[in-house]
Amino acid sequence: MEDLKSRYLSVCAEVQRPPKACVLKVLADSAISDVVTLVLAGNDRHGERLTDDDVLVLSKTLVGNLAIKGLDLRYNCITDKGAVYLANLIQESESLQFLDLMCNNIEAEGAGMLAKSLHENKSLRKLRFTGNNIGNKGAMQLAAMLQINATLEEVDVSDCDLTTQSVIAFAIVLNNNRRICALDISRPLLFSLQEETTEHMALMLKVNKTLRELHLGKHGMTDTGVERLCEALKMNSSLRYLDLRCNRITRDGARCLSDVLKQNSTLEILDLSSNCIEDDGAKYLSEAIKIPHSKLRALSITANNAGTAGLMCLYKAIRVNSTLTNVYIWGNKLEEPVCVGFSQLISSGRLLEGHTDVSPYEVDGHVCLAEASHGLQRHYYQTSPYGMNDFSKSALTLISSHSLVS
Repeated sequence: MEDLKSRYLSVCAEVQRPPKACVLKVLADSAISDVVTLVLAGNDRHGERLTDDDVLVLSKTLVGNLAIKGLDLRYNCITDKGAVYLANLIQESESLQFLDLMCNNIEAEGAGMLAKSLHENKSLRKLRFTGNNIGNKGAMQLAAMLQINATLEEVDVSDCDLTTQSVIAFAIVLNNNRRICALDISRPLLFSLQEETTEHMALMLKVNKTLRELHLGKHGMTDTGVERLCEALKMNSSLRYLDLRCNRITRDGARCLSDVLKQNSTLEILDLSSNCIEDDGAKYLSEAIKIPHSKLRALSITANNAGTAGLMCLYKAIRVNSTLTNVYIWGNKLEEPVCVGFSQLISSGRLLEGHTDVSPYEVDGHVCLAEASHGLQRHYYQTSPYGMNDFSKSALTLISSHSLVS
């Protein structure tokens, strides 16, 4: 790694750019710890963010290097120009497996160049684009690339201003793609009320045998859409993690999901946070959780307007279920019977404090619950083995038997 640092300084002199202190520090730290991911996230450096010119130097430095497997460039100032430099690096790289471009300024042209560079690439496994305004045009080029690329396993295009056309394109591609294991396509810009995107996702789930993790948050999905998904899930034997947070799902949608869980579903993680399943929805899910063959290991129903009746049913179901280990309920009506029940689950060790978002305390003889975390973390499968943070490690611990990381 010392050679890499020297190479960086040499390239800086070649292109007449001053060395970036943060890059030198990361290279120095990497040499000491033998880390194989370069973490250059702009939000970790108090405003010191990488520009396109910095990316040019970095990409030239890494060409031909076989030691670096991951590149974390979140929260920088990379535009389409910088994306071209990264595309050149990808084309020439035989070792880069993980690229995180979250929250930069890449638009359709840059996305297109990166997509083109991945047509023949045989090393990159994980690509994170979330928070870039690539729009429909850029997303369509990425979807088309997945028809050709045979290596990518995990793709995140959430919050990228995708439209109905590009969301459907990803669904159609996954009808035949046998490599993608995790897809995050949350928060598209959908203006139709017909739920065409959900229909296509359901059709895809009927035939896809590879996808393990699917994020469909903020799709405006209703119970009708959930019903279509559930019809497909009854035929699907691969999906482990379904994220439906921040939609318009009510008790009827929860009932459909409960029916899926009762039929020996492979689902292990279900995120329904910020919907409106209320007491009846919580009761339906509790019925499925009580079944002996239930495989559900994590459930989030935060902010669903559930009260004592529904949450107490969930409490009783957890008591007789040995598989469900992670439960998240904050943002509902946590009245005293619920507080007492979940306090007992935690104090008995049935529910570990690190596996829920509430923590019990007592005031004047009354048991209460405080918020202990922000709920179910995302991307249990979609975690990189390179330079994993604490969340990645805990996530992999939760579902280690099915982790995509190998």
